[in-house]
Amino acid sequence: MRVWTRTLSGRLSRKSSFSSENMAEEDNQSIHNENNENNRVRTLRDYMNPTRTSARSCIIFPPDASHFNFKLDIIPLLPTFHGLELENPYLHLREFEEVCTTSNDLNCSMNTIRLKLFPFSLKDKAKTWLQNLRSGSIRA
Repeated sequence: MRVWTRTLSGRLSRKSSFSSENMAEEDNQSIHNENNENNRVRTLRDYMNPTRTSARSCIIFPPDASHFNFKLDIIPLLPTFHGLELENPYLHLREFEEVCTTSNDLNCSMNTIRLKLFPFSLKDKAKTWLQNLRSGSIRA
């Protein structure tokens, strides 16, 4: 069996007298497989369904939220709120509701539309504030 290795100078060289026992032993002691229980072989299914590493969302959507037809062209129309002292949050909410009323969806309620679109209107400090809220604290 031919095995390619890299020399100290960086060139590839071929080793033809390499037994499968030596290769298996080298593979068992490699950096990628350290005989730890945590380093198990991951299947493609594991990569398709990754484990959740972040906190759950603070927004709990009503059952009709899955029927919301999300139109991407409405996101640029949403007003942005950065959470600065000079910004008026009440004015932001009024403008946000005006934009939300233009998005009529017969499959879900107006509250669902507002809950779905609200995180897209927040930026910077305001987005951080929303992400730091306790999970499940905002309901329809």
